[in-house]
Amino acid sequence: MPSRTPLYAAQAAAGGKMVDFAGWDMAVQFAGIQAEHAAVRTAAGMFDVSHMGRLRVTGPGSTAFLSRLVCRKISDMKAGQVRYGMVLADDGTVEDDILVSREADHQFHVVVNAGNREKILGLWRPETSAAVILQDLSQEQAMIAVQGPRACALLAGLGLDPAPLRIYSFRDVAWRGVTVRVSRTGYTGEDGGELFLPAERAAEMWDALLAAGVKPCGLGCRDTLRLEAAMPLYGHELDRTVTPVEAGLTFAIDPQGSYRGADALRAQLAGGPPRKLVGLRMREKRVPRQGYSVLHGGAKVGVITSGTLSPTLGDAIGLAYVPSALAATGSELAVDVRGQVVPAVVVALPFYNNGVALRALTLERRKAEGGRRKAEEMRIGLPAQS
Repeated sequence: MPSRTPLYAAQAAAGGKMVDFAGWDMAVQFAGIQAEHAAVRTAAGMFDVSHMGRLRVTGPGSTAFLSRLVCRKISDMKAGQVRYGMVLADDGTVEDDILVSREADHQFHVVVNAGNREKILGLWRPETSAAVILQDLSQEQAMIAVQGPRACALLAGLGLDPAPLRIYSFRDVAWRGVTVRVSRTGYTGEDGGELFLPAERAAEMWDALLAAGVKPCGLGCRDTLRLEAAMPLYGHELDRTVTPVEAGLTFAIDPQGSYRGADALRAQLAGGPPRKLVGLRMREKRVPRQGYSVLHGGAKVGVITSGTLSPTLGDAIGLAYVPSALAATGSELAVDVRGQVVPAVVVALPFYNNGVALRALTLERRKAEGGRRKAEEMRIGLPAQS
Protein backbone atom coordinates (compact mmCIF):
# COMPACT_ATOMS: atom_id res chain seq x y z
CA MET A 1 0.00 0.00 0.00
CA PRO A 2 1.41 3.44 -0.91
CA SER A 3 2.57 5.76 1.86
CA ARG A 4 0.64 8.94 2.60
CA THR A 5 1.93 12.41 3.36
CA PRO A 6 0.55 14.54 6.24
CA LEU A 7 -1.54 16.37 3.62
CA TYR A 8 -3.27 13.34 2.12
CA ALA A 9 -6.61 13.98 3.85
CA ALA A 10 -6.53 17.73 3.12
CA GLN A 11 -5.84 17.11 -0.56
CA ALA A 12 -8.51 14.44 -0.87
CA ALA A 13 -11.00 16.82 0.76
CA ALA A 14 -10.03 19.51 -1.78
CA GLY A 15 -10.92 17.17 -4.64
CA GLY A 16 -7.44 15.88 -5.40
CA LYS A 17 -7.28 12.89 -7.73
CA MET A 18 -4.86 10.59 -5.94
CA VAL A 19 -2.43 8.27 -7.73
CA ASP A 20 0.52 6.09 -6.73
CA PHE A 21 3.73 8.05 -7.36
CA ALA A 22 7.10 6.66 -6.23
CA GLY A 23 5.31 4.63 -3.60
CA TRP A 24 3.20 7.53 -2.31
CA ASP A 25 -0.48 8.44 -2.65
CA MET A 26 -0.17 11.85 -4.33
CA ALA A 27 -2.59 14.25 -6.00
CA VAL A 28 -2.08 14.32 -9.76
CA GLN A 29 -4.64 17.10 -10.24
CA PHE A 30 -7.46 19.07 -8.63
CA ALA A 31 -9.30 21.43 -11.03
CA GLY A 32 -7.36 20.02 -13.99
CA ILE A 33 -3.81 20.17 -15.28
CA GLN A 34 -4.42 23.07 -17.68
CA ALA A 35 -6.17 25.21 -15.07
CA GLU A 36 -3.54 24.50 -12.43
CA HIS A 37 -0.70 25.20 -14.86
CA ALA A 38 -2.29 28.55 -15.70
CA ALA A 39 -2.75 29.37 -12.01
CA VAL A 40 0.97 28.97 -11.37
CA ARG A 41 1.95 30.96 -14.47
CA THR A 42 -0.45 33.83 -13.70
CA ALA A 43 -1.04 33.87 -9.92
CA ALA A 44 0.02 31.26 -7.34
CA GLY A 45 -0.31 27.54 -6.83
CA MET A 46 0.85 25.15 -4.13
CA PHE A 47 2.11 21.59 -4.23
CA ASP A 48 2.42 18.99 -1.52
CA VAL A 49 6.01 17.77 -1.91
CA SER A 50 6.23 16.06 1.46
CA HIS A 51 7.01 12.78 -0.28
CA MET A 52 10.51 14.11 -0.98
CA GLY A 53 13.23 12.85 1.32
CA ARG A 54 14.69 15.28 3.88
CA LEU A 55 17.97 14.49 5.59
CA ARG A 56 20.18 16.32 8.08
CA VAL A 57 23.96 15.96 8.21
CA THR A 58 25.67 17.29 11.35
CA GLY A 59 29.00 17.05 13.13
CA PRO A 60 32.52 18.41 12.69
CA GLY A 61 33.05 16.13 9.69
CA SER A 62 29.84 17.11 7.88
CA THR A 63 31.43 19.48 5.33
CA ALA A 64 34.10 16.97 4.36
CA PHE A 65 31.46 14.22 4.23
CA LEU A 66 29.25 16.08 1.74
CA SER A 67 32.28 17.26 -0.24
CA ARG A 68 33.13 13.59 -0.89
CA LEU A 69 29.61 12.68 -1.91
CA VAL A 70 28.21 15.72 -3.78
CA CYS A 71 29.65 17.10 -7.03
CA ARG A 72 28.82 20.74 -6.15
CA LYS A 73 31.26 22.72 -4.01
CA ILE A 74 30.03 22.70 -0.42
CA SER A 75 32.93 24.09 1.63
CA ASP A 76 32.37 27.75 0.70
CA MET A 77 28.62 27.77 1.39
CA LYS A 78 27.42 30.30 3.95
CA ALA A 79 24.68 29.67 6.50
CA GLY A 80 21.36 30.34 4.79
CA GLN A 81 22.55 29.32 1.32
CA VAL A 82 20.98 26.57 -0.80
CA ARG A 83 22.76 24.81 -3.66
CA TYR A 84 21.62 22.34 -6.29
CA GLY A 85 23.96 19.40 -6.69
CA MET A 86 24.15 15.73 -7.59
CA VAL A 87 25.25 12.49 -5.98
CA LEU A 88 27.31 10.47 -8.46
CA ALA A 89 28.46 6.92 -8.99
CA ASP A 90 32.13 6.15 -9.63
CA ASP A 91 31.57 6.41 -13.40
CA GLY A 92 30.19 9.94 -13.07
CA THR A 93 26.55 9.01 -13.73
CA VAL A 94 23.82 10.40 -11.49
CA GLU A 95 22.50 8.58 -8.43
CA ASP A 96 20.26 11.54 -7.53
CA ASP A 97 19.97 15.31 -7.81
CA ILE A 98 19.56 17.12 -4.52
CA LEU A 99 19.27 20.48 -2.76
CA VAL A 100 21.78 21.19 0.00
CA SER A 101 21.07 23.95 2.56
CA ARG A 102 23.74 25.06 5.00
CA GLU A 103 22.14 25.61 8.40
CA ALA A 104 25.34 26.25 10.42
CA ASP A 105 29.09 25.59 10.34
CA HIS A 106 28.62 21.88 10.95
CA GLN A 107 24.99 21.36 9.96
CA PHE A 108 23.32 20.80 6.58
CA HIS A 109 19.81 19.98 5.38
CA VAL A 110 19.49 17.89 2.21
CA VAL A 111 16.40 17.29 0.03
CA VAL A 112 16.52 14.13 -2.10
CA ASN A 113 14.04 12.63 -4.55
CA ALA A 114 11.30 10.47 -3.06
CA GLY A 115 12.18 7.38 -5.06
CA ASN A 116 15.88 7.71 -4.18
CA ARG A 117 15.68 8.36 -0.42
CA GLU A 118 16.43 4.78 0.63
CA LYS A 119 19.18 4.52 -1.98
CA ILE A 120 20.91 7.68 -0.79
CA LEU A 121 20.63 6.61 2.85
CA GLY A 122 22.12 3.27 1.86
CA LEU A 123 25.01 4.97 0.06
CA TRP A 124 25.69 7.54 2.77
CA ARG A 125 25.31 5.59 6.01
CA PRO A 126 28.50 3.54 5.47
CA GLU A 127 30.38 6.83 4.95
CA THR A 128 29.44 8.27 8.34
CA SER A 129 31.76 8.29 11.34
CA ALA A 130 31.91 9.60 14.90
CA ALA A 131 32.30 13.05 13.34
CA VAL A 132 29.22 12.77 11.09
CA ILE A 133 25.60 12.17 12.11
CA LEU A 134 23.05 11.41 9.38
CA GLN A 135 19.36 11.81 10.28
CA ASP A 136 16.23 11.10 8.24
CA LEU A 137 13.68 13.88 8.86
CA SER A 138 11.24 12.75 6.17
CA GLN A 139 8.48 11.59 8.53
CA GLU A 140 8.63 14.48 10.95
CA GLN A 141 8.94 17.35 8.47
CA ALA A 142 6.43 18.38 5.78
CA MET A 143 7.22 20.36 2.65
CA ILE A 144 4.91 22.60 0.62
CA ALA A 145 5.97 24.47 -2.55
CA VAL A 146 4.21 27.77 -3.32
CA GLN A 147 4.95 29.07 -6.82
CA GLY A 148 3.81 31.83 -9.15
CA PRO A 149 4.08 35.60 -9.77
CA ARG A 150 1.82 36.31 -6.76
CA ALA A 151 3.41 33.69 -4.50
CA CYS A 152 5.68 36.05 -2.58
CA ALA A 153 2.90 38.57 -1.95
CA LEU A 154 0.48 35.91 -0.72
CA LEU A 155 3.14 34.35 1.50
CA ALA A 156 3.98 37.81 2.86
CA GLY A 157 0.39 38.10 4.04
CA LEU A 158 1.04 35.07 6.24
CA GLY A 159 4.34 36.41 7.56
CA LEU A 160 6.31 34.05 5.31
CA ASP A 161 7.59 36.44 2.65
CA PRO A 162 10.43 34.98 0.51
CA ALA A 163 11.02 38.30 -1.30
CA PRO A 164 13.82 39.57 1.01
CA LEU A 165 15.77 36.40 0.25
CA ARG A 166 18.10 35.89 -2.68
CA ILE A 167 17.24 33.02 -5.00
CA TYR A 168 18.61 29.79 -3.51
CA SER A 169 18.67 30.93 0.09
CA PHE A 170 16.43 30.41 3.13
CA ARG A 171 15.44 31.78 6.49
CA ASP A 172 13.55 30.38 9.47
CA VAL A 173 10.54 32.38 10.68
CA ALA A 174 7.98 32.01 13.45
CA TRP A 175 4.44 31.19 12.33
CA ARG A 176 1.65 30.55 14.84
CA GLY A 177 4.09 29.35 17.45
CA VAL A 178 6.10 27.04 15.21
CA THR A 179 9.29 27.51 13.18
CA VAL A 180 8.79 27.42 9.41
CA ARG A 181 11.66 27.42 6.96
CA VAL A 182 11.05 29.59 3.89
CA SER A 183 13.42 28.55 1.10
CA ARG A 184 13.39 30.64 -2.09
CA THR A 185 13.76 27.80 -4.54
CA GLY A 186 11.34 26.11 -6.89
CA TYR A 187 10.75 23.71 -9.72
CA THR A 188 8.32 25.54 -12.00
CA GLY A 189 10.25 28.43 -13.55
CA GLU A 190 8.31 30.87 -11.36
CA ASP A 191 9.24 32.75 -8.21
CA GLY A 192 8.01 31.64 -4.81
CA GLY A 193 9.14 29.51 -1.95
CA GLU A 194 9.21 26.09 -0.40
CA LEU A 195 7.99 25.77 3.18
CA PHE A 196 9.39 23.24 5.66
CA LEU A 197 7.49 22.73 8.90
CA PRO A 198 6.57 20.05 11.45
CA ALA A 199 4.37 17.39 9.85
CA GLU A 200 1.64 17.80 12.47
CA ARG A 201 1.12 21.45 11.42
CA ALA A 202 1.09 20.81 7.67
CA ALA A 203 -2.71 20.67 7.30
CA GLU A 204 -3.05 23.96 9.17
CA MET A 205 -0.58 25.58 6.79
CA TRP A 206 -2.40 24.11 3.78
CA ASP A 207 -5.69 25.60 4.98
CA ALA A 208 -4.05 28.99 5.60
CA LEU A 209 -2.63 29.02 2.09
CA LEU A 210 -6.02 28.07 0.64
CA ALA A 211 -7.67 30.89 2.57
CA ALA A 212 -5.03 33.32 1.24
CA GLY A 213 -5.98 32.44 -2.33
CA VAL A 214 -3.27 29.95 -3.30
CA LYS A 215 -4.64 27.29 -5.65
CA PRO A 216 -3.99 23.59 -4.92
CA CYS A 217 -2.01 21.93 -7.70
CA GLY A 218 -1.04 18.35 -8.46
CA LEU A 219 1.91 16.51 -9.90
CA GLY A 220 0.42 16.69 -13.41
CA CYS A 221 0.97 20.42 -13.86
CA ARG A 222 4.19 20.29 -11.85
CA ASP A 223 5.57 18.18 -14.67
CA THR A 224 4.37 20.47 -17.48
CA LEU A 225 5.69 23.52 -15.60
CA ARG A 226 9.15 22.08 -14.94
CA LEU A 227 9.41 20.86 -18.53
CA GLU A 228 8.67 24.32 -19.93
CA ALA A 229 11.43 25.58 -17.62
CA ALA A 230 13.72 22.73 -18.79
CA MET A 231 14.33 21.49 -15.27
CA PRO A 232 15.52 17.87 -15.14
CA LEU A 233 13.54 15.08 -13.51
CA TYR A 234 15.28 12.04 -12.11
CA GLY A 235 14.28 8.95 -14.06
CA HIS A 236 13.83 11.06 -17.18
CA GLU A 237 16.72 13.46 -17.84
CA LEU A 238 18.92 12.06 -15.06
CA ASP A 239 19.76 8.48 -14.12
CA ARG A 240 22.63 6.00 -13.87
CA THR A 241 23.31 6.27 -17.63
CA VAL A 242 23.76 10.06 -17.72
CA THR A 243 26.47 12.42 -16.47
CA PRO A 244 25.92 16.04 -15.39
CA VAL A 245 28.11 17.15 -18.30
CA GLU A 246 25.83 15.44 -20.82
CA ALA A 247 22.80 16.91 -19.05
CA GLY A 248 24.15 20.46 -19.39
CA LEU A 249 24.49 20.87 -15.61
CA THR A 250 28.14 21.88 -15.53
CA PHE A 251 27.24 24.84 -13.29
CA ALA A 252 26.64 22.25 -10.55
CA ILE A 253 30.06 20.61 -10.92
CA ASP A 254 33.15 21.46 -8.89
CA PRO A 255 35.92 20.63 -11.39
CA GLN A 256 38.56 20.67 -8.65
CA GLY A 257 36.63 18.50 -6.19
CA SER A 258 37.56 15.07 -4.85
CA TYR A 259 34.06 13.62 -4.79
CA ARG A 260 33.00 10.23 -6.09
CA GLY A 261 32.86 10.31 -9.91
CA ALA A 262 35.04 13.43 -10.23
CA ASP A 263 37.63 11.85 -12.53
CA ALA A 264 34.97 10.78 -15.03
CA LEU A 265 33.51 14.29 -15.11
CA ARG A 266 36.89 15.92 -15.56
CA ALA A 267 37.53 13.67 -18.54
CA GLN A 268 34.24 14.73 -20.15
CA LEU A 269 34.84 18.40 -19.35
CA ALA A 270 38.22 18.18 -21.05
CA GLY A 271 37.20 16.18 -24.10
CA GLY A 272 33.56 17.13 -24.44
CA PRO A 273 30.60 14.79 -23.94
CA PRO A 274 29.57 12.39 -26.72
CA ARG A 275 25.96 13.51 -26.43
CA LYS A 276 24.02 16.45 -25.01
CA LEU A 277 20.55 17.15 -23.66
CA VAL A 278 18.65 19.44 -26.05
CA GLY A 279 15.24 21.02 -26.33
CA LEU A 280 13.07 20.06 -29.30
CA ARG A 281 10.14 22.04 -30.65
CA MET A 282 7.93 19.91 -32.85
CA ARG A 283 6.83 21.25 -36.23
CA GLU A 284 3.40 19.72 -35.60
CA LYS A 285 1.29 19.34 -32.45
CA ARG A 286 2.31 15.72 -31.99
CA VAL A 287 3.69 15.15 -28.51
CA PRO A 288 7.11 13.47 -28.22
CA ARG A 289 6.73 11.07 -25.28
CA GLN A 290 9.50 9.56 -23.17
CA GLY A 291 11.20 6.73 -25.03
CA TYR A 292 10.32 7.90 -28.54
CA SER A 293 13.21 7.74 -31.02
CA VAL A 294 14.89 10.91 -32.30
CA LEU A 295 15.90 10.65 -35.94
CA HIS A 296 18.37 12.30 -38.29
CA GLY A 297 18.47 11.33 -41.93
CA GLY A 298 16.12 8.46 -41.17
CA ALA A 299 18.47 6.91 -38.58
CA LYS A 300 17.92 6.82 -34.84
CA VAL A 301 20.31 9.22 -33.09
CA GLY A 302 18.70 9.72 -29.70
CA VAL A 303 15.71 9.30 -27.43
CA ILE A 304 13.10 11.57 -25.88
CA THR A 305 13.36 11.89 -22.10
CA SER A 306 10.29 14.09 -21.49
CA GLY A 307 7.62 15.65 -23.70
CA THR A 308 4.33 17.50 -23.51
CA LEU A 309 2.01 19.87 -25.32
CA SER A 310 3.10 23.11 -23.64
CA PRO A 311 0.06 24.85 -22.09
CA THR A 312 1.91 28.19 -22.15
CA LEU A 313 3.43 28.04 -25.63
CA GLY A 314 0.79 25.98 -27.40
CA ASP A 315 3.48 23.85 -29.07
CA ALA A 316 4.61 20.27 -28.55
CA ILE A 317 8.01 20.26 -26.86
CA GLY A 318 10.44 17.70 -25.58
CA LEU A 319 13.88 17.07 -24.13
CA ALA A 320 16.20 14.51 -25.69
CA TYR A 321 19.77 13.27 -25.69
CA VAL A 322 21.40 13.52 -29.13
CA PRO A 323 25.01 13.37 -30.40
CA SER A 324 26.91 16.56 -29.62
CA ALA A 325 27.38 17.20 -33.36
CA LEU A 326 23.59 17.53 -33.73
CA ALA A 327 22.98 19.56 -30.56
CA ALA A 328 23.35 23.08 -31.97
CA THR A 329 20.33 25.37 -31.86
CA GLY A 330 18.55 25.22 -35.21
CA SER A 331 19.53 21.63 -36.02
CA GLU A 332 16.77 19.87 -37.91
CA LEU A 333 15.78 16.48 -36.48
CA ALA A 334 12.64 14.35 -36.34
CA VAL A 335 10.80 12.18 -33.83
CA ASP A 336 9.15 8.83 -34.44
CA VAL A 337 5.69 9.41 -32.97
CA ARG A 338 3.95 6.03 -33.09
CA GLY A 339 5.33 5.23 -36.51
CA GLN A 340 4.94 8.71 -37.99
CA VAL A 341 8.09 10.77 -38.61
CA VAL A 342 7.40 14.27 -37.27
CA PRO A 343 9.90 17.11 -37.97
CA ALA A 344 11.45 18.91 -35.00
CA VAL A 345 14.04 21.61 -34.45
CA VAL A 346 16.58 22.06 -31.67
CA VAL A 347 15.77 25.22 -29.69
CA ALA A 348 17.47 27.15 -26.91
CA LEU A 349 16.53 26.23 -23.36
CA PRO A 350 14.51 26.95 -21.35
CA PHE A 351 11.41 26.79 -23.51
CA TYR A 352 9.71 29.32 -21.23
CA ASN A 353 11.30 32.23 -19.38
CA ASN A 354 9.21 34.53 -17.24
CA GLY A 355 12.02 37.09 -17.07
CA VAL A 356 12.24 37.03 -13.26
CA ALA A 357 12.78 33.68 -11.63
CA LEU A 358 14.66 32.09 -14.50
CA ARG A 359 16.94 35.10 -14.86
CA ALA A 360 18.00 34.55 -11.27
CA LEU A 361 18.54 30.84 -11.84
CA THR A 362 20.53 31.59 -15.00
CA LEU A 363 22.66 34.06 -13.03
CA GLU A 364 23.60 31.32 -10.58
CA ARG A 365 24.65 29.11 -13.46
CA ARG A 366 26.65 31.93 -15.06
CA LYS A 367 28.46 32.72 -11.82
CA ALA A 368 29.56 29.12 -11.49
CA GLU A 369 30.52 28.89 -15.17
CA GLY A 370 32.21 32.30 -15.05
CA GLY A 371 34.47 31.29 -12.18
CA ARG A 372 35.69 28.27 -14.09
CA ARG A 373 36.10 30.29 -17.31
CA LYS A 374 38.20 32.97 -15.58
CA ALA A 375 40.39 30.32 -13.97
CA GLU A 376 40.99 28.73 -17.37
CA GLU A 377 41.70 32.11 -19.00
CA MET A 378 44.26 32.89 -16.30
CA ARG A 379 45.85 29.45 -16.79
CA ILE A 380 46.37 29.99 -20.52
CA GLY A 381 47.14 33.68 -20.30
CA LEU A 382 43.97 35.20 -21.78
CA PRO A 383 42.40 38.38 -20.39
CA ALA A 384 39.37 37.70 -18.18
CA GLN A 385 36.01 38.47 -19.76
CA SER A 386 33.21 40.25 -17.89
